[in-house]
Amino acid sequence: MAIRDYTVNKLFDLSQTIAADLFGDGNGYPWEYLSKIEEFIIKLGQTLPEDRFEKRGENIWVAKSAHIFDSAYIAGPCIIDEGAELRQCAFIRGKAIVGAGCVVGNSCELKNVVLFNKCEVPHYNYVGDSILGFHAHMGAGSITSNIKSDRTNVVIHDGDEKCETGLRKMGAMLGDYAEIGCNSVLNPGTIIGRHTNVYPLSMVRGCVPENHIYKDREHVVLKKEI
Repeated sequence: MAIRDYTVNKLFDLSQTIAADLFGDGNGYPWEYLSKIEEFIIKLGQTLPEDRFEKRGENIWVAKSAHIFDSAYIAGPCIIDEGAELRQCAFIRGKAIVGAGCVVGNSCELKNVVLFNKCEVPHYNYVGDSILGFHAHMGAGSITSNIKSDRTNVVIHDGDEKCETGLRKMGAMLGDYAEIGCNSVLNPGTIIGRHTNVYPLSMVRGCVPENHIYKDREHVVLKKEI
């Protein structure tokens, strides 16, 4: 695979997010839309039906069917879709779309993100400047690192190929059903393909193709057919 194989349509099922219109025709790269999340939330929130969503503070819309623990903190702009669950001390820093049926667990932090439906970040996760696909799951303690130590712009690497993003902050793009093992770190500019698993305690950088298992940098293997 090459970087051109990591467009929105090749990573995500756009029928599984309230934010489908954010991504246009789906032929662009997902990181190109990170800067548009805030404006999109404000525009979409104003159209949400009042019989299903309630407005809580400035530019915060929460589905009436969502389960929000009292200790969760939500800053706008933000949309929490139907059936989502924000557990104890979840920290939403703003510019976040939490999809239908998502779980944001205890002490997890979100900032400038889109979580597709049924996505789970359930235990001590940090997700910033990232997009997580349908049924993507982050194991306990796994995080997206969204800024390089030298503060230069993020560059996406796939073998010898590289793509300049022009972004100082970018975390990870997780395709549908991606599974990230506990206490893994996804470095800035990481792309994980659909149905790919990452071993616990991994340090991932660059692109990992769909339907693979990431054991370590030198051992990325195709899943065997069952």
